[in-house]
Amino acid sequence: MFTIIIRSILIYCIVLLVFRLMGKRQLGQMQPFELVLTLIIADLATIPMADVSIPVLHGVIPLLTLVILHFLITLITRFSTFISKVLSGKPVILINPKGIDYKAMKKLNLTIDDIFAALREQGYFTLSQIQYAIVETNGKISVMAKSEFSPPTCQDLKVDVDENFIPITLICEGKILKENLALSNLSEEKVKEIVKRQTSSKIKDVLVLTIEQSGDGYIQLKSGEGKSFQEERLVAS
Repeated sequence: MFTIIIRSILIYCIVLLVFRLMGKRQLGQMQPFELVLTLIIADLATIPMADVSIPVLHGVIPLLTLVILHFLITLITRFSTFISKVLSGKPVILINPKGIDYKAMKKLNLTIDDIFAALREQGYFTLSQIQYAIVETNGKISVMAKSEFSPPTCQDLKVDVDENFIPITLICEGKILKENLALSNLSEEKVKEIVKRQTSSKIKDVLVLTIEQSGDGYIQLKSGEGKSFQEERLVAS
């Protein structure tokens, strides 16, 4: 029993390392060859876990071989458009200004219900709103709405706005993230001062504290509702 546990932990760590090396794509973002490799790796990993008569090395070598194969295929597809099309296919225009391309729909083995479901996920409920819809090589559908149905941008409205910045997380589950203090140009004492001013609580009681370059912040205690607040604008780093 102890041997099986050790083998399982070892194989788990190796598979985790393999997927980390392969990248962070989700299943819906994988190219066909990546999905095939993922399924094979998952199947190979279970064999040495359950069968102690198989040496662990015999399970590890196929996994590492597949990782090398993945890198080789990825490298080849970067330099060869033809091979990339063979392995991953190419984007297909499913909807154009004239409507649904019936031949493309049949080629992709899609139904009208599939198309409507994908469009609804993008926030569009009628075909009359769509200028183009393209099925990407990973199976996702990208939509370009007609101009009258596209959300207006600040440029369209001629509105001047500040540049967006990613909010900086200063406290997470009661701990100050010291590596983020430099990004915010705030000291630990300043963070404690903000917490005390906004909540009258201690750092350990804070679930999350974030702040943006504009000075807009958000704080929530582990027990209680979150609230927004305004500090002085941060110096851009």
